[in-house]
Amino acid sequence: MKIESLLSEKYIVLNLDLSRKSLVIEKMLSLVADHPGIADIGKLREDVLKREQDMSTGIGKALALPHAKSSGVIRPVMAFATLLKEIDFDSIDNEPVKIIFLLATPEEMLAEHLKLLGRITRLAGREEVRQKLVLARSSQEVLELFREEEKDFPQI
Repeated sequence: MKIESLLSEKYIVLNLDLSRKSLVIEKMLSLVADHPGIADIGKLREDVLKREQDMSTGIGKALALPHAKSSGVIRPVMAFATLLKEIDFDSIDNEPVKIIFLLATPEEMLAEHLKLLGRITRLAGREEVRQKLVLARSSQEVLELFREEEKDFPQI
């Protein structure tokens, strides 16, 4: 599985004008609410919020990755957003966040979940990729960037 194969233009939003972590997470969940991979959006919301409560998913380098393994999904679900202004996300590096990925996988897909988290952090952890994501003007541009950047990554 590649990031670009899990995303579509419908699940990408650029320059969100939100000022709080809770609003960003709710927006990301609302983006995927009608995704065919979701069986129960309420259960997914509960699992994502519980994971966030256990430990912030602000992973550093201006990135946040709210995620969960959830019985509320029947296949991997992903959404992506950039923020108009950086916000506090209780990140491990104490720096604000500007790029958000939401990832949800079925509970039984632990290995794939971990591999996808690793793929996202390896890819978006690179400064030049983050700069391109923040400057992207369209969902299609974001998808093209992932397609290009992942072409040399091994398949999960």
